[in-house]
Amino acid sequence: MPDGLFTPIRLRQLTLANRIVVAPMCQYSALSGSATEWHLQHLGSLALSGAALVMIEATAVEARGRITQHCLGLYSIACEQSLATVLQTCRAFGTARIGIQLAHAGRKASVHVPWQGGRPLGQAEGAWEAVAPSALPFAAEWPVPRPLDGAAMSRIKGGFVAAAERAARLGFDLAEIHCAHGYLLHEFLSPIANQRTDHYGGSLDNRMRYPLEVAAAVREVWPAERPLGLRVSATDWLDGGFTIDEAVVFAAALRALGIDYVCASSGGIVPESAGPPEPGYQVPLARRIRDEAGMPVRAVGLIAHPNQADSVIRDGSADMVALARAFLDDPRWVWHAAEALGVTIPYPPQYQRCRPGVWPGAPLARGEWQATDERVRLLSA
Repeated sequence: MPDGLFTPIRLRQLTLANRIVVAPMCQYSALSGSATEWHLQHLGSLALSGAALVMIEATAVEARGRITQHCLGLYSIACEQSLATVLQTCRAFGTARIGIQLAHAGRKASVHVPWQGGRPLGQAEGAWEAVAPSALPFAAEWPVPRPLDGAAMSRIKGGFVAAAERAARLGFDLAEIHCAHGYLLHEFLSPIANQRTDHYGGSLDNRMRYPLEVAAAVREVWPAERPLGLRVSATDWLDGGFTIDEAVVFAAALRALGIDYVCASSGGIVPESAGPPEPGYQVPLARRIRDEAGMPVRAVGLIAHPNQADSVIRDGSADMVALARAFLDDPRWVWHAAEALGVTIPYPPQYQRCRPGVWPGAPLARGEWQATDERVRLLSA
């Protein structure tokens, strides 16, 4: 029988207990780039969820690379120390391996948090200058970013390297480079955001050049025994944008550099760049990269039902699945998925009393209650 959702997977020297990943989810709750008590409770809960891997949110490699003033960073001693506390808590009680996504927001930087509208910050609100491959704003009402010159590109690449070195010192099990959702490295890939006339613009080889340089530099300093992945927007969903055909070529080049997997997302290069809101709408993108680039892939996007997630693995569309809002809705999603698929997994000992075979209220909570004399007796005991 093909591998299923609860089959282990090995990437380099890292073995993951199952194929379930908590996707990186921006929390907009950091202070000056440093993790706070919010991250302790948020990530601490997810670390004991039963997912094999928990990805920490997009983490900026320099202060200018934050999306908002409250985004997480890994560009200072203070940032590093705050994440050390988070990791210590997650590992003290959880079973998940912990990964980190290294990012630079590019032209989408310097905005309000989503619940305050997500619009660009004004000068009186602490705005900073965003950067991009070309002087093209994300949207009509957004400020024009400063186009990057060679010195700035070297500085940012150095920021990715320094952040990776900090993450390695902290002992993260896995790292991932963010090259999706309209942020800086994706901007280089997409003709919509990259209209350079030098050797970083124009052809696909040129547009891939800087993301590949960053990936190579990070792979060089990231420990050889630990996996390094990359999240890509595998299509812009727009005429004239980055395409899945190009994403396959890009993934093959990443594989040659020693990148261990690709997480196939999509969209985000401009506000109207989004795929069809259908269950698993990005899974075919992952499948093409897996089949044609010969690379392990992670599928993400409107994957929420256990049977749906299991089928993505069993039919060979992806090697892992990542869920985001499904975990916000139900932090015990993995437990319930195992129950639905007939798999027994370990619970933290403090929570053993809620296992379905122990807790007679479990069928009631699932809407499957059928009264029996034994259940009535147990509830009355």
